[in-house]
Amino acid sequence: MMSIDTLPSWLNFQASSFGKRVAIRHKQLGIWKESTWSDSRDEVYRLVQLLKRKGFASGDTLFLLTHPRPEALLISVAAQWLGGVAAPIDPQNDVEQISELFQLLKPVFLFAEGQLQVDLALQLSEQPHLIIYADRRGLSNYQHSSLNFYSEIIQAELDIFDIRHVAESEHNAFAFFRLNNAKHVEVKLLKHREMLMQARDLVSLEHLTNTEEALVARTFAASGHVRYLLAPWLLAGFRLNFPENINTRDNDRRELGPTLVAGTKQTYERLESLIKARLPLNGTWLRAALDWAIYSQSKHSLLGKLVAHWLYLRPLRDVIGFSRTRVPLLVDEPLSEQSLNFFKALGINIRNWPDVQDWKAVNVEPHTFSHSSAKKNYVEVNAVNIDIRSTPTGLLV
Repeated sequence: MMSIDTLPSWLNFQASSFGKRVAIRHKQLGIWKESTWSDSRDEVYRLVQLLKRKGFASGDTLFLLTHPRPEALLISVAAQWLGGVAAPIDPQNDVEQISELFQLLKPVFLFAEGQLQVDLALQLSEQPHLIIYADRRGLSNYQHSSLNFYSEIIQAELDIFDIRHVAESEHNAFAFFRLNNAKHVEVKLLKHREMLMQARDLVSLEHLTNTEEALVARTFAASGHVRYLLAPWLLAGFRLNFPENINTRDNDRRELGPTLVAGTKQTYERLESLIKARLPLNGTWLRAALDWAIYSQSKHSLLGKLVAHWLYLRPLRDVIGFSRTRVPLLVDEPLSEQSLNFFKALGINIRNWPDVQDWKAVNVEPHTFSHSSAKKNYVEVNAVNIDIRSTPTGLLV
């Protein structure tokens, strides 16, 4: 019997109920391309089919090394559909650090964005059994049997009777790995049930609806983003928008004007710097007018507030693409009081949703594991005598 409170089952619900609505938009070569809830579910089905054929089974871990892409999101749900765990690795980490982590974890199943990430995986002493990549540039002459091109996978014929849902609400959906200062592996785990429970709180308190537009400016490599962006997307049924690439995210945000933004302390500090870099020099009359508009609002008359809003504050919000944002969320570490006040003066009232810091040390031991389709080296990751599939995780604090 299918558990109804898992991320894959909510994708199924949205596709069955609102199949023709747009679920995902991704900017490619300057054009926003759309995918409906039905399209997204069918893509997940084909990915499930491929993963299953390659030996991925309940309890297995799919590692992801990629910047924000819809392919990474959907293949994560496919892995979870089969009772597995998605483990995003932040590609913005130092390459040496990622390599050290991979040497210890020995990923068997990997989604790699493009040539850079594939090369890193192929340098491992024990190469993954399956590597799925999204960007073909530079990889056309690679002959490794483990490599599979994402776009070809989703063209495969679909056998709907081969798509059995395995995930349970008590299964872990995501695992986040890191190396601590002593170079030991630590993990943070998130269950389906926990993520959906916290997402319901967010949807209720922030009054999120299916009309929201959210920009995925960071990969889902931070636990706060899957708690407060991915899970609410599935529950509320709004649209997720992916920028063309990590370097175009600010321009794409300006163009899109998202209503929901989930950023980290680093995100908002970068946006604050972006605004301040556009301000006129101190001592000029224009800077004096801006300071009047930003810092003296409590003293303004109604007319003064209107003038400040239309001439100065709204254009500054446009600089960072916040002209339509009604739900600006800060995930995890709080901003300084000074930065919060700066954004508040611009009419951006940031709400802080803290993340848990429930990192656990893990013992990483190689095992030989046999699947029906192939024999391969397999790394079983246990968090101090606890099975990764059902480890208790911390609560929102």
